[in-house]
Amino acid sequence: MAPTNTIEKKPISFSNILLGAGLNMAECTTLGQPLEVIKTTMAANRSLTMAQAAKLVWSRGGVLGFYQGLIPWAWIEASTKGAVLLFVSAEAEYRFKTLGLSSFVSGMGGGIAGGLAQAYLTMGFCTCMKTVEITRAKQAAVSGAPQQTSFQVFKDIYKREGIRGINKGVNAVAIRQMTNWGSRFGFSRLAEDAIRKLSGKGENQKLSNVEKIASSVIGGGLSAWNQPIEVIRVEMQSKTNDPNRPKNLSVWGAAKYIYQNNGIKGLYRGVTPRIGLGVWQTVFMVAFGDIFKKLLNTEGTGH
Repeated sequence: MAPTNTIEKKPISFSNILLGAGLNMAECTTLGQPLEVIKTTMAANRSLTMAQAAKLVWSRGGVLGFYQGLIPWAWIEASTKGAVLLFVSAEAEYRFKTLGLSSFVSGMGGGIAGGLAQAYLTMGFCTCMKTVEITRAKQAAVSGAPQQTSFQVFKDIYKREGIRGINKGVNAVAIRQMTNWGSRFGFSRLAEDAIRKLSGKGENQKLSNVEKIASSVIGGGLSAWNQPIEVIRVEMQSKTNDPNRPKNLSVWGAAKYIYQNNGIKGLYRGVTPRIGLGVWQTVFMVAFGDIFKKLLNTEGTGH
């Protein structure tokens, strides 16, 4: 397949590492973590509506309840995964474009590569610990035991299960991140192409910042199709005393357990805040990423 436009050769840009870390830190510290907490609470407590989940979160500390897990786990995760995502996805997307692939396919390929690198290099233990932090209040209420601190939980899991326990659910995280960022980058690039056609712009003409953001809103919203993977990931990483829940759940085992207890709707619990989170993350990491790469003259993806 021949390229439809000339892709300017760019050097590998390591500044994308710092840019990605900064953008992801800003994303999670603003609306990202509150949406993450509500989404995770609904996925772990699948009988709750969004309003009930928000009320439960508020009962755990008011406004601060919506920022459970932010320090240190979300900050550690955001700074590392943002750096990996922007660096790997930008370079991979550029390489796919040099092969003559479309913006949609190149964007999806870049997102998949970035999401995969995120999951196994940085996200496994952080995502696990964030989920434990958000769901452990429920565990303490059920058992009647004093609630442990985050680091006590971390030490306890590590002592009992080692590094595999801390990374529990990492395969589900990998599937989620590949489909998340593959969809977010791919659909965003597809939306950019559609906006170009609607506005009468040529293939090589740059989009305005508003058009970039609008494309990311569309891409982020459409990426929530994989919510069942997220619910499965939360179930695998949650602490629970349910005697009927199988131990050492696999991805398939968790899916089966959720379906048996909550039906098909259970696999889509938390999809509404997940759409909001997907939009927010995509605006930061795709639209703002492109805008700031252009300002820094480090854009390596040829668009």
